Amino acid sequence: MNILLAGVGGQGIILASNILSELAMNAGYDVKKSEVHGMSQRGGSVSSHVRFGEKVYSPLIEAGTADFILAFEKLEALRQISYLRQGGRVVVNDQQIEPLPVSAGLDEYPQNIIEMLKIYTDKIDLVDALGIARRLKNIRVVNIVMLGALSRHIDIDRLIWEKTIKQRVPKGTEEVNLKAFYLGREEKM
Repeated sequence: MNILLAGVGGQGIILASNILSELAMNAGYDVKKSEVHGMSQRGGSVSSHVRFGEKVYSPLIEAGTADFILAFEKLEALRQISYLRQGGRVVVNDQQIEPLPVSAGLDEYPQNIIEMLKIYTDKIDLVDALGIARRLKNIRVVNIVMLGALSRHIDIDRLIWEKTIKQRVPKGTEEVNLKAFYLGREEKM
């Protein structure tokens, strides 16, 4: 299983990839992970490759082989789409975060990203993760909402998901994170 996580610095991509990696280990899989932080502290792109299976030899996903792109921001989904395999699925947060050239007025944010993604796949789950996080009064749980949405497509028992989330999120936030996970899992696409 090849899952590429993509987003913007500060969205919790690294925590989400750590949870996903530990989840796969808890389910008995061999796991490899790689991260690219880039300009993450300035709102730049962040990506993480998570691969798991019976035996995995490399942490990097080759272009055209990702089963899933889990994108925490729409433009980041489009930037990473070349990694998706034919028949793969994009699970994307319906959120727009303007990159520096856009906020500086040097470029425009594309308005038709979902339509552009549809050129590559008809399997797109558009998730209102930020809206769900706001309802929970904690925007820091967007990443867990997104993992919840992804979990519907991964055949790992929900109790393993729960255990792993509880172990990896900051102490004292387990309850809100589990709520976020289940709301993401139940989100209507």
